[in-house]
Amino acid sequence: MYLFFFTLLFVIFQYMNEKKIFGKQENKIESQRNKINKLKDQVKVITDSLESLSNVDYFSLQGNENAISYIESLGFEALEIETFVSDYIYDLNLKKGNHQLVPYEGINGDMKINKLKFLNHKWIIADYTDGRYWGEMVLEYYVTKDRKIELKQISSLMYPVQ
Repeated sequence: MYLFFFTLLFVIFQYMNEKKIFGKQENKIESQRNKINKLKDQVKVITDSLESLSNVDYFSLQGNENAISYIESLGFEALEIETFVSDYIYDLNLKKGNHQLVPYEGINGDMKINKLKFLNHKWIIADYTDGRYWGEMVLEYYVTKDRKIELKQISSLMYPVQ
């Protein structure tokens, strides 16, 4: 009888112990599943933002296959053209007075070009400022085979001071 009672107590003790261990493991598994779901959500958000960034690159010289093909047919590389034209435009900033492509006179100083965004093999969007007043313009550019740059300002705007 004592042996039966002792065996029953031992079985109950083992059952309770295993039940606790099983419960802890279930809790760990559930917390890991929650972490995995949170990470999957984060990956989805990052993936969606990367897809939207690829759409931003659509209007750029580097992201436009037709523009790259056109430039390569002239014997140039797209990055080489971007660097060459950018350097030329920024070098014009070094000249005394307003930048020759900016159609407005600087009030607070000389108008200089700050940023350039190449849209394709033909157009650039440029941002300019005199330190207080600023605006944007669209430039048309062309690079000849003998590496001469032709620039033409197509349209521009000046933002009001707020």
